[in-house]
Parts: sequence; structure tokens; C-alpha cells
Amino acid sequence: MRVSTSERTMNYVILVAFAVFATYPVLSIVVAGLQPDAEAQGGLGNLAQAWEIGRFGSYLRTSLLVSTFVVAVSTVLSVLAGFALGTMRFRGADALFYLMLIGIMMPAEAIVVPLFFDLRSVGLTDTFWAIALPQVAQSVAFGTFWLRAAFRSSSRSIVEAARLDGASTSRILWQVLVPLARPAIVTLVVLTFMWTWNEFLIPLVMVPTNEALRTAPLGLGFFSGQYTQGYALLAAGATIVALPVVIVYLFLQRHFIAGMLEGAVKD
Repeated sequence: MRVSTSERTMNYVILVAFAVFATYPVLSIVVAGLQPDAEAQGGLGNLAQAWEIGRFGSYLRTSLLVSTFVVAVSTVLSVLAGFALGTMRFRGADALFYLMLIGIMMPAEAIVVPLFFDLRSVGLTDTFWAIALPQVAQSVAFGTFWLRAAFRSSSRSIVEAARLDGASTSRILWQVLVPLARPAIVTLVVLTFMWTWNEFLIPLVMVPTNEALRTAPLGLGFFSGQYTQGYALLAAGATIVALPVVIVYLFLQRHFIAGMLEGAVKD
């Protein structure tokens, strides 16, 4: 079906309009972070000044450690759970899956206070585990739902061929199904990293006194009220905090496209 010139032009106009609508807030923050004001001289020096005043080096390191741990652990657990619920038939599978769905539907605001008292009773508050473990649980719930659908839609003929060749269950998972589900897994990694990096409530509640374990968004919140009232430095700090997420997305986007272009036999 051929597309007329007017239709193609209208498509580009709509796409450009949505692109401007989506990028304008981001670009406005970046530009504001480079402007001079009463507390900042302007230019790239604002980023260096915000980095030093806000102690973002320590906060970014904590966020990187937490995000790496949560992404790695939750992705492996989601692959295993999604494979079991998506390809195996056993008693209680549906009930277990619906239990996982509750973890998706339950907002963090509803459980963070009782969770804080539970972790405090075992001495885990103000520790790395108090930040990471709740987010692993949240990510596994969504990851299981996501990868269950991916594994259920995978080619049955390839799996049966691998079984006929004598492949074990673990080999079928890691060498057959995981490569086929690479686009879904990469998407899950990007989403999990983004959600974990941007998480504010759990670190705020779980580490009330340990400043060394503050994450980047939490540090930005304290930076805005405790260290500076200038909009330029605050925007520079927001740019610093958001930059790693943008870098990870741009890097993994190439792998996502490459994974989608990998062919496989479909039923």
C-alpha cells in the first residue's frame, strides 16, 4: 500500500510535534542548569559546583550499586520464574501467578511503613539491604509477568527440536529461550534500572539516619532545600542525576534493536 505525500508529511508533522512535546521539559532543565543566577556563574561550571556542593559523587555511587544489584538479581529471578510459569504446568501455577500480580498492583506507599518496622526488627534499616531488597521484590513481580508472556509466545518448534536433541531444561532456558526473549529481557533491564534509579520513597524511609547510603534522587531532594535555593544549581543537580539513566537507555537501545532483528523460526 502506497502512502501519499500529504499523508507522509502529516505523519512527520505529528511525530515532530510529539518529539518537541516530550523533549522540551528535559531540554529546559538542561538549559536552566547552565544559566547564571545569584549562586551560580553559569555554563558547565554549574555542574561542577552542584557536584561539589551536593556531594553527588557519593549519592551516584550508592544509586549505581543499588541499581546494579537490583537489576542483576531481579532479572535472573524473573527469567527463572517467567520460564516456570510460562512453559511448565504444575499445581498452583495460576494461583502463584496471581499472587505475583498483587505485587505489581500494590503501591509502595501502602507497604513501606510496615515494611520499615519489619526490617527494623531484624536490624536491616539504615543498611544497603533495606534499600535493595524491597526493590528486588517489586521488580521480580513485574519481571515475572513480563517474561512469562515472552516465554509463552516463543516458538514451540524450536523448544521441541532442542528436547529431541537431548537438551536439558536448563540448557533449553539459557541457550534457546533466553536468546529468543532478548528484546523483552533488555526492555526489562532498562525499565528496572530506570525505576530503581528514580526510586525516592524507599531510600527515604529505610535509611533515615545513614547519609552515606542516600541515593541520587534522595540527595537531590536534600540538596534543593538544605544546600541551595538557586534554581540554576538545582537544575544542574537534576541534570547530573538524570544523566546516567539517559546513557543506559541510549546504550541498551542498540542492543534492543539488534535483538529484535535476530530471526527465529515461528510457528
